Amino acid sequence: KVYPGADAEFVLYEDEGDNYNYQKGMYSTITFKWNDKSRTLTIDRRMGEYPGMIKERKFNVKVAGGTEKTVDYSGSRVRVKL
Repeated sequence: KVYPGADAEFVLYEDEGDNYNYQKGMYSTITFKWNDKSRTLTIDRRMGEYPGMIKERKFNVKVAGGTEKTVDYSGSRVRVKL
């Protein structure tokens, strides 16, 4: 969910969740950036990987009190106009 009113950034961190492999660099991050003026959400390229990682997914993006879109994501940068 995006709450408009200011630019914002969020980093989604994921790992296997059941061991210490993250200490060996086995994790991924995806940065989300909201540009309030252009009402655009950028989902940046995925950084890193780990065994069993979800390679392709759908993000349901909703602006509070407004537009909702489903975004297909496979690890490359995606820009969504909301």
